[in-house]
Amino acid sequence: MHSPEPLTGTTLTASTLARWQSAAPFWCSFLLIPLIWYAALQGGWTLVLVPLSTWWAFAILDRMLGLNVNNADPQIDDEDLGWYIALTQLWAPLQFLTLFGLIWFVSDSDHLSTIEKLALFFGVGIATGTVGINYSHELMHQKGKRERWLGDILLAMVLYSHFRSEHLLVHHRYVGTPRDPVTARYNEGFHRFYPRVLRESLTSSFAAEKNLLARKELPWTDFSNPFFRYWFLQGVMLLLALVLGGWVGLGLFLMQASVAIWQLELVNYVEHYGLTRKHLGKGKYEHVKPHHSWNAAHKASNWLLINLQRHSDHHYKPNRRFPLLQNHAEDEAPQLPYGYPVMTVAAMIPPLWRRVMNPRVRHWRRLYYPEIADWKPYNRANNPMPR
Repeated sequence: MHSPEPLTGTTLTASTLARWQSAAPFWCSFLLIPLIWYAALQGGWTLVLVPLSTWWAFAILDRMLGLNVNNADPQIDDEDLGWYIALTQLWAPLQFLTLFGLIWFVSDSDHLSTIEKLALFFGVGIATGTVGINYSHELMHQKGKRERWLGDILLAMVLYSHFRSEHLLVHHRYVGTPRDPVTARYNEGFHRFYPRVLRESLTSSFAAEKNLLARKELPWTDFSNPFFRYWFLQGVMLLLALVLGGWVGLGLFLMQASVAIWQLELVNYVEHYGLTRKHLGKGKYEHVKPHHSWNAAHKASNWLLINLQRHSDHHYKPNRRFPLLQNHAEDEAPQLPYGYPVMTVAAMIPPLWRRVMNPRVRHWRRLYYPEIADWKPYNRANNPMPR
């Protein structure tokens, strides 16, 4: 009844994607770096520029530019995607230099008040979360060691290294089931989701890596456990912040990390809210399909987020690079009414969120699962754990 193939739009060829002009809009995130430095130098009202240029500017641009439903040929080779691959790899060293350069510059400066320093690093956290963690997500899905290392370094800068294990070993395998901490439940407000996901994603990611080692008859203490890499990299980042900026620098580092994590989990909350896979009995669930993620085709915010909002296709084909992710039309996947910049703000206001999203979840249930009469086990994540 519901074919998994995306519909509508123009197919983009390899020759089109290979042009730098095609990739240029996705490089817009790099404008945040000079903007952050300008705010650090000027202080005052300029400190609101980073939040305004991400949350609000892209919400306005989405309204002005509309949707992009064009799809690239998914068989395009990496050799034609050089401009897209370069931007995710270049961001890591630039974020490193910006973050720790700012810690060194700001910690002992007297032209910024304490409130201004905190406001500046709130903006830094928006950048390291909205862009940095998002780029790490793209990098961790690749096979090359260099890209995976860059992804780990980005996550260590926000003290959320275990996200890699949780995302690859737990979320993608168990999305839409009671075992996935990141699938937000129907009627679960973000204020309840956030502490739950912080706790459960850490324990589930560690358990997943421990189980992998156990299958090889190795203890969790074996140095092949990536958690040792995570702890080492995070320790280096904390020590570097302390050396460069003292206790003030360490506090500012922790400030941006907490904002970045909050940004990530806001997006996670939006991506699968209320969407569950059908339980087939005895702990068996249907396969993941495009309609198990919310899709958003908004052009401008997909530039900023490197097509993260084409999330339906990402879960359907997790190893596709971001320029090849397909847009799935309304008859293939549920659609968000706005892009993530607007939806994440709405998620912080539970009554507004429920008013916007709960009717859409109920419509989705009637459309795809009319045979399910009792949704309470799905709402409360009381169905059996997947095998």
